[in-house]
Amino acid sequence: MKKLILTMAIAVMGFTAVFAQDSTRRARRPMPNLTIEQRAERATNAMDKKLSLTADQKTKVYAIELDRAKKMDAFRNEDRSAMKDKMKSRKADMDASKTKLDNILTAEQKTKLDAFRAEARERGDKMRKGPGKPRKDKAPVVSNPPAQG
Repeated sequence: MKKLILTMAIAVMGFTAVFAQDSTRRARRPMPNLTIEQRAERATNAMDKKLSLTADQKTKVYAIELDRAKKMDAFRNEDRSAMKDKMKSRKADMDASKTKLDNILTAEQKTKLDAFRAEARERGDKMRKGPGKPRKDKAPVVSNPPAQG
């Protein structure tokens, strides 16, 4: 009888350990290897969908996105040394493409685009912080502070 109870206890612990694995995590989708033109087309279509671009604006946005995609591809394929200098030039390229886009868009489209950018920035910040990480900007809560003397 003792052997049967011991065997059942070991089996229950074994099954508990097996099913304790977190199987709810989503697997990452592999990103497709798109060409530069496909990336520019995808970005242009997304902007057209969100901002309702005219045909003229769409061709101009495609040219800007194609230039940006070419620069980004060159940036990714360069050597990793002197990364800070590259990041500064990458930031300057991004700012230049943003100003070119802002010159093409109407005022209403600019406000929509700014809202989308802010939303994307917020989602990125949220992902960087992670769901389980505590926020560093809050002071710790002390339930029973020590008595001052």
